[in-house]
Amino acid sequence: MIASLELPATLPTRIGDLTLRRAQHEDLDTLMRLLADDPISAGRGDQAAAADVDRYDAALTDLIKDPSNEMLLVISGSGDPMATMQLTRIPGLTRRGSTRLLIEAVRVSSARRSSGIGSAMMTWVVDVAAPATGASLVQLTSDDARGDAHRFYERLGFVASHRGFKYQLAAPPTSA
Repeated sequence: MIASLELPATLPTRIGDLTLRRAQHEDLDTLMRLLADDPISAGRGDQAAAADVDRYDAALTDLIKDPSNEMLLVISGSGDPMATMQLTRIPGLTRRGSTRLLIEAVRVSSARRSSGIGSAMMTWVVDVAAPATGASLVQLTSDDARGDAHRFYERLGFVASHRGFKYQLAAPPTSA
């Protein structure tokens, strides 16, 4: 939990005001479904399978306990899940001791895309979360295959300034 973030928050969108709040353990199934509601994520194994619940639960527990992280959920007034994202505050020495706010796992429900939810989320991160956490830089990575997402982020003022690399390790064994 990034304590400096005042949540819940209201996100104005084209479909009305939505609520951005911290995810809780009761939201695990919803979070899994939002991650799986994306062909690229599903291709990486995020398929909301019952066999994976323990791994997702352990990860969510770690996120909730870690004061540098937030797992957030966007819901409608009636409680319908609309979107999710993870924020991580990263203090650093580069850029004269700058703090970064990393955005990960941005997912808007496929039924709700193009309704202004993603824009409202990113605007909140830049205008509210970054200043509240002392961040002078907001950054994210996006899979090379996400051309629409790249255009979306560029339209919001994000700049494709770096090239990211990953090294895939074997998945850790699940605890029995």
